[in-house]
Amino acid sequence: MNKRRLGRGLEALLGREEGGFEPGSLEESELLHVAVDQVDPNPYQPRRHFAPAELATLADSIRQHGILQPILVRAVGDRYQLIAGERRLRASIEAQLHDIPARVMDLDDQRVFELAMVENLQREDLNAVDKATAFREYLSRYGGTQEELAGRLGLDRSTVSNLIRLLDLPQEVLDAVRDNAVTQGHARALLGLPDADSQVVALRRVIAERLSVRQTEALVATGVPTPAKPRLRKDAAHVLVKAPHIVELEQQLHQRFGTAVLIRSRTAEKGQVIIDFNSQEEFDRVCALIRGA
Repeated sequence: MNKRRLGRGLEALLGREEGGFEPGSLEESELLHVAVDQVDPNPYQPRRHFAPAELATLADSIRQHGILQPILVRAVGDRYQLIAGERRLRASIEAQLHDIPARVMDLDDQRVFELAMVENLQREDLNAVDKATAFREYLSRYGGTQEELAGRLGLDRSTVSNLIRLLDLPQEVLDAVRDNAVTQGHARALLGLPDADSQVVALRRVIAERLSVRQTEALVATGVPTPAKPRLRKDAAHVLVKAPHIVELEQQLHQRFGTAVLIRSRTAEKGQVIIDFNSQEEFDRVCALIRGA
């Protein structure tokens, strides 16, 4: 079964697939080495935060191996404006490089905005709120429907509409999603409550009690979270216990992946690690985190 993936990719939008953008394709762009202090940030960058530890790791790699993939820029006056590759640019500056390989594209503002969104859609750590904010800003600036935007980015229309709906939630909920205190699935469930006050109250309970998305949905529907199944194991005396270090590890993995994690121990050496996900986006993010680790 063919499932649509999040984002068509930069190469697709730059003309490497049917229906892509023809003028200014990668093959036709000029490859230069430009001074890092001559490159200005992308004003349409949806990402609000760049993890210092990730940039430090990338800077170390650049010191050892150099820049393996050029950044994309466009000429603006006598300077350059970034299109894609802000992590590489920031890490290059941290690595104290004087110049960086760059492909110079001839793109208008709308296409630069689209490429900035696509680049970040392909990275697993861009949170749902920043994605939604970028979608709404794009539609406000250039018009069109959510379905048209989804088509331009290679997304399902429901992905765009579900994300934008999250922006109806109060700021405390949006901040919790940005901080990975709750997932997009939790936030989407809270949309079922009638007002901001009740959404905030429910959010605080979700965080305090570490409710799953399904429990949150039940809380919204009935006022009572569905009782979680006991996550226990039998010890040698056949007494049901939950080892403290297993509980602590589950909490650490929950914070790492931003979703519920269950560890089931059958014996001292055998068991299961179950990672919950509630959307294609969440599945892709978890897989990318695992590969990165």
